[in-house]
Amino acid sequence: MRVGQNPAKRIPYVAKPERVTVAVITYIPFLGGYYAQSLDVLKVCLKSIWENTEQHFDLMIFDNASCEEVRAYLIDERNKGNIQYLILSDKNIGKAGAWNFIFQAAPGEYIAYADSDVYHYPKWLSALVKDMDLLPKLGMLTGMPLRSSEEYSTATLDWSKANPDASLEVGSFLPWEDFWKHARSLGADETEMRARYAEGEDIRLTYQHRQFYVGAGHFQFMTRKDIIQQVLPIPSRRPMGEVRLLDIALNDAGFLRLSTKEWHVQHIGNQLSGTSFERELGKQPSTTGNRTTKRKNKFLNWHPVRRILQGIYHWIFKILYIDQEDK
Repeated sequence: MRVGQNPAKRIPYVAKPERVTVAVITYIPFLGGYYAQSLDVLKVCLKSIWENTEQHFDLMIFDNASCEEVRAYLIDERNKGNIQYLILSDKNIGKAGAWNFIFQAAPGEYIAYADSDVYHYPKWLSALVKDMDLLPKLGMLTGMPLRSSEEYSTATLDWSKANPDASLEVGSFLPWEDFWKHARSLGADETEMRARYAEGEDIRLTYQHRQFYVGAGHFQFMTRKDIIQQVLPIPSRRPMGEVRLLDIALNDAGFLRLSTKEWHVQHIGNQLSGTSFERELGKQPSTTGNRTTKRKNKFLNWHPVRRILQGIYHWIFKILYIDQEDK
C-alpha cells in the first residue's frame, strides 16, 4: 500500500553528467611493506586531479577491495562531494575486471583513466580533450612521452601511412631525461635503462602540426566511451596480468594508440619519500643521503639479498591475504 505521492515526481530535472569522466582504480590491501605510502600517494593523485583540472568533470573511483583505512578516506571524500561515483568492491576483480566495470558505467563521452599513483599537471585534461577531438579514431592517448613497441600499434602505423595529412619518422627523438624520468618511477636500474635507451628508437607521428609518439601506456590514458566499449569485456583472470589484452583489442579493431610529447601527467610509483611529490602533502622531501643509509641500501639492493627478501615478502603476503580470501 502506498501513502501519498513520491515527492521526486515533482522535481522537473535531473543532473546531467559531464562530458568527461575521470576514472581511477584503487587497490591498497594494507598499509605496510610495498603499500606503506600508497594511501599518501593516492591522496596526491586525487589532489592533483581536484586542483589541476580546469574544466568540469565527474570523478569515478573503483576501489578493488582496499583496506578499511583507504575506504574510510574515499567515503569521506565522497561525502564532501569530491567524488561523484564511488564503487566499493568486496573482492579484487583484477584491473581488467575493474576496467570492464568503469568503461561500461562511466557516463561521460570521454573517459580519462589513471592508476591511483599518477600525478596530473595543470590543464592536463583540456590538452588531452583537444587531441582527442583532433583524432576521432584515437582509442588510447597517454598524456606523457613514451617509447613503445610498435607491435601493438600496427593500426596506428597503417592509418598514418594511408592518411596524406599524417607523416611518420623513426629515430631517437625522446630525450634521455624524459625516458629515465618515467623508468625511474618504475624502479628500473639506471645502467640497464641506459643500454636499452641507446639501442631503442621512437616512432613519431605528425598530424596537423601536432606531434605524438606512437604507443600508449596502461597506467594513464584517455579514450572515447563509444570506442572502448567496442572491445569489452577484457578477460580478467589475474589481478594485473590481462592489461596487454586491451592494447591488442584496440589495435585489432583499427584504433590509434598514441602518447603526447608534453608532460601532462607523471607516474609517481609507490614512494613519496625523497621526491618533489612530498610537498603536495605539505611535507618536506626526506634527506636520506648519509653514509649509513647508502651502505644499507647497497646491501639491500644486492641481488641475492633482494631475492631472499622478496621471497619472504611474497610468502607473508600470500598467507595474510591470498590464502585468507580462499577460505
